[in-house]
Amino acid sequence: MLTRKVSMIGFLLFALTTLGWAADWPQWHGPNRDNVSTETGLLAEWPTGGPALAWQATGLGGGFAGVAVVADKIFTSGDFTNGASVLALDAKTGQQLWQSPLGKIGGGNGYPGPRATPTVDGKFVYALGQYGDLVCLQTKDGKEVWRKSLASDFGGKMMSGWGYSESPLVIGEQLLCTPGGAAGSVIALNKKTGALLWRSTELTDAAAYSSLITAKIAGRAQVIVFTGAHVAGLSPTTGKVLWSAPREGRTAVASTPVCKDDCVLVTSAYGAGCNLFKITRTGEDFKADTVYANKEMVNHHGGVVMVGTNVYGFSDGKGWVCLDLKTGQGVWESKKLGKGTLVAAAGHLYLRSETGGTLVLLESTPSGWQETGRFSQPNLSGKSTWAHLAISGGKLFVRDQDVLLCYNIKK
Repeated sequence: MLTRKVSMIGFLLFALTTLGWAADWPQWHGPNRDNVSTETGLLAEWPTGGPALAWQATGLGGGFAGVAVVADKIFTSGDFTNGASVLALDAKTGQQLWQSPLGKIGGGNGYPGPRATPTVDGKFVYALGQYGDLVCLQTKDGKEVWRKSLASDFGGKMMSGWGYSESPLVIGEQLLCTPGGAAGSVIALNKKTGALLWRSTELTDAAAYSSLITAKIAGRAQVIVFTGAHVAGLSPTTGKVLWSAPREGRTAVASTPVCKDDCVLVTSAYGAGCNLFKITRTGEDFKADTVYANKEMVNHHGGVVMVGTNVYGFSDGKGWVCLDLKTGQGVWESKKLGKGTLVAAAGHLYLRSETGGTLVLLESTPSGWQETGRFSQPNLSGKSTWAHLAISGGKLFVRDQDVLLCYNIKK
């Protein structure tokens, strides 16, 4: 009973923290890690040529990291000649405020640079490099507070050679991430000191590229982990496996799970498709049952987003897809834009092609592809535009390697 109370307290602390971030984008996929912005009053249509460009910043370094935006600061990371770095920018102008060492550069099977989005929690920002370098920095000046290596300190192991890509998760006084390996897939550290608090010794899969999320499932606060071999729910206070479901991922497992009504949806590419699991509980015993497993949503790394009871994203071989979460049936599909990533806000989806830099504004509706704006990003790097989008303060943030573009999308 005590463990259950402590678990719920930890979850509530996390929930209360995110409530204060409603207008910010403090971590991977926003305040609730669901890739949905709660902002209103945004443009329902874009003018020819797209929304107004508020500013453009350069000097972010190479890589595919997204941005976190809290109050007056933007945080991201990139590769430089002397090492990978974490950067803070002024949110109003894009001017660099500080730059702090992250770790080794390169990596990623020919696609060098950090992949993870920094996580901001009050006075501290946490960043993970492609080789597993994990740092805690002060948000005000970038001063290092503590540092760990998922590889050397925790014997971390990845499922393949694309480099660590997950974005750290803060729950209460804990910082969670996934080194992977025989000693346990997931760890929780004291967010202020970096000291190890627990490790998921019952789950020993190699780390994939998907970020951890929190959810309340069957009345219990949980951490959801998605690897190349399982989907599982862990206790946020002990790392104990509450339930797990075998699920084979092939080559790369990157998309963040989606949770609704005690169900967990996961999807990955290379022919794996999508799976919906229903989690039930009897006393303290949990069970995961397959609701469906199909190829309607075969998402690579652009991510998916749930709006209402529908899930939107790019599916390999089909194009952009609207999927009915409950049934697993496709509602509509379209090839009017190439493969890419997306984010949801104010009844719309913001899509970005991974080649050519095209951005599209789309109504988030099961009625079909209803486009209300399109433009091409200027100053393309010529490399894959894999960095995910962010929305904060009426602005759309678009990262392309060394460049960050800030668009005004407020009415």
